[in-house]
Amino acid sequence: QVHLEESGGGSVQAGGSLRLSCEVSGYGSEYYLIGWFRQAPGKEREAISCISSNEGSAYYADSVKGRFTISRDNAKNTVSLQMNSLKREDTAVYYCAGGYYTQRCLADAMDYWGKGTLVTVSS
Repeated sequence: QVHLEESGGGSVQAGGSLRLSCEVSGYGSEYYLIGWFRQAPGKEREAISCISSNEGSAYYADSVKGRFTISRDNAKNTVSLQMNSLKREDTAVYYCAGGYYTQRCLADAMDYWGKGTLVTVSS
């Protein structure tokens, strides 16, 4: 059974940084994609960044490119999202998700989801 659990959310002032972590368990040797998604109040869930299980290629949404960095630590079974230069519009619940045999960093391509962690950015 695949399990994803996020940690690291919290409150920060604009311009600050946070690091989110996703503990991943249950995947075997299959190819999969792990992604970070977010959902702000009244808005649809959007893809932020994804990283593959093998070659480690990464995708970033334009809204976070240059500010956020996704990384993978296979020894610790974690995928992290370093968020720098945070803006008020980054305020949202952030979800970690995983999808088998997909290269599509989209919510409907994910098979498993964590419960989410709240990030609040204040001015």
